[in-house]
Amino acid sequence: MQAVWYTRTGPAREVLQFGQRPLPEPAPGEVRVRLEASGVNPADTYRRAGTSYANEWPLIIPNSDGAGLVEALGEGAPAALLGQRVWLYNAQRGRPFGTAAEFTCVPVENVIELPEGIGTETGACLGIPAMTAHRCLFADGPVTGLRVLVSGGGGAVGNYAVQLARWGGAAWVGATASGGWKAEDSQAAGAEAVYDYRAPDCAARILTATGGVDRIVEVDVAGNLALWSEVVALNGSVIGYASRGGPSPAIPVSAVLMRKNVNLRGVVLNSAPAAARRQAMEDINAWLRAGLRLHRIAATFPLAETAAAHEAVESGTKRGTVVVLPNR
Repeated sequence: MQAVWYTRTGPAREVLQFGQRPLPEPAPGEVRVRLEASGVNPADTYRRAGTSYANEWPLIIPNSDGAGLVEALGEGAPAALLGQRVWLYNAQRGRPFGTAAEFTCVPVENVIELPEGIGTETGACLGIPAMTAHRCLFADGPVTGLRVLVSGGGGAVGNYAVQLARWGGAAWVGATASGGWKAEDSQAAGAEAVYDYRAPDCAARILTATGGVDRIVEVDVAGNLALWSEVVALNGSVIGYASRGGPSPAIPVSAVLMRKNVNLRGVVLNSAPAAARRQAMEDINAWLRAGLRLHRIAATFPLAETAAAHEAVESGTKRGTVVVLPNR
């Protein structure tokens, strides 16, 4: 099969190789998927660059998310999966061979049917972004009737979080963004109000609108600490999935977490409870089937240009998810 791989970490154009690799065979409990689309997420570029992880295997095929057709079953895999269109995640999490290839093998619990009418390019966007959004929203229970604020509503995770909060029955859904298309996409996703997090009156405006936010999906725990600590409501939750503003912020434990009874939770998808991840997949499919949704594909690249796809993610200007097309 054609694939892209690396044997050392570094800049995409220096370390990514394109060529032929052996066709993978599904192990017991696995399926082999003929990939039609591969999603590229920031975490994939961090792993390849070596900025967050050491090289975990001698040879790695990057990218975790994807979508395609199940074409082979390992021992014990359900026969009903054969021939199904599926979307998948965690192909390259705890495993060396991801979705930057024509085929990949993953455990059956990492795949789910791709609903009718949803294209495989869209399916490749769902893994890390939509499942992370789901975990952040629902790890502390339903959002029905709650006031939800999504930090970074224009980002891939944030945009899905706004939509899923609406689907989940939140009473109020707001977002923060830096303006421009990020604010526009937050509103298109269903945010009632979008706030410029850099504005000096941002916290005051959020508090005026809500009286305090019950659940905050946070893209930068450290960088936005002053804002979320002010607007979070009594007995509220702040769930962070990134902290680019600093890995070790000075959290106001007594003044905020204890006096307000606030729960501060971190989320990394691949180490979240397996049952929660499966529930996320099932809920995302229910959400997809319930109506038209906003899916943003920033750009598509043929498999041979995976390095350019990684660079597009690293540029920091992408509008949605970058997708690699293995059959081009």
